Amino acid sequence: MKISKMIQRAGTETAFEMLAKAKELERQGKSVIHFEIGEPDFNTPENVKEAGIKAIKENYTHYSPTQGILELREAVAEYISKTRDIKVTPDEVIITPGGKDVIFSTMLSLLDEGDEAIYPNPGYPIYESAIRLVGAKPVPMPIREENDFAFDRHEFEKLVTPKTRLIVINSPANPTGGILSYEDLEFIADIAKKNDIMILSDEIYSRIIYEGKFISIASLPGMKERTVILDGFSKTYAMTGWRLGYAVANKEVIEALKRVAVNSFSCVATFVQMAGVEALRGPQDEVEKMRKEYEERRNLIVKSLNEIPGFSVKMPKGAFYAFPNVKKLGKPSKELADYLLYEAGVCTLSGTAFGEYGEGYLRFSYATSKENIIEGLKRVKQAIEKIA
Repeated sequence: MKISKMIQRAGTETAFEMLAKAKELERQGKSVIHFEIGEPDFNTPENVKEAGIKAIKENYTHYSPTQGILELREAVAEYISKTRDIKVTPDEVIITPGGKDVIFSTMLSLLDEGDEAIYPNPGYPIYESAIRLVGAKPVPMPIREENDFAFDRHEFEKLVTPKTRLIVINSPANPTGGILSYEDLEFIADIAKKNDIMILSDEIYSRIIYEGKFISIASLPGMKERTVILDGFSKTYAMTGWRLGYAVANKEVIEALKRVAVNSFSCVATFVQMAGVEALRGPQDEVEKMRKEYEERRNLIVKSLNEIPGFSVKMPKGAFYAFPNVKKLGKPSKELADYLLYEAGVCTLSGTAFGEYGEGYLRFSYATSKENIIEGLKRVKQAIEKIA
């Protein structure tokens, strides 16, 4: 059987590969502490679940318009207008089966073969994968610890060429927890406007932030029309399995995204969309409760990681990931991740799962209980002391 060259260009998510390894060890009876999957360990808020159940009982079980039901698009438009301080209409919103679809659909809609797209590295691996898949050239933008997990402006500016059509940014960021400053966003915006480049702004962690106020690049002067905002419900509302996200963009881009949608998923499950309306318009107490718990876990995991020989980690400003530097141990990140899994029963991710500039780091998701953090890092420390 011949597999297309296009799909062979696609990458994968190492998190799911490590999860499979961990599950196999658990099947064999070994205890494993999971730090690999970026999934909230909280349950979806009860009011959101009840809204989904109610919608099924009220027969919201048929097709919806491809762009999404009007009520949810209105709710998204209201929410984005309020939180990003820009005016958004329902016509500028499309509902998608998770945020990942927005990445893929944006690449299909905005990039042609031979175009270039700049993306953060280390960063979410699907950015690079989707760029390659559509035949464009991925151009990594190094995200360095010495820049507080932001980017070097001079280095970034040199990456821009006449072929650059898209810049991907992610703030708060996976895997580093870094946040781009207003000055960083201004710099990127100026480059984009001068060179007629579109921005894909992944804002999926915008509600999980520990200091300051979230700022979207779309709120900067002249940037709303050239920004595709990616957001969704998985992280904020612990709705990973519901598969519900959205894009906000100018109407021309939305029409292109609709064309991709009608050729792929037709529409998002209607009862899921009704649950999304409740998530946005209902009480937000659970969201803040989860954020506060993540902050406590962040403080715990950073303190504990810094006590392990050969580990050093900066305090993440957002999301729910710690990205410790392990270069002093002198081992490749992937080898170290495998060692911790099989020796200590602790599943983490190699920094290289997020790109070449992730070498020398590991990613720990602290979207797990404090008890797991304490036990997991106790195991890590014992295993590292054997080789440090």
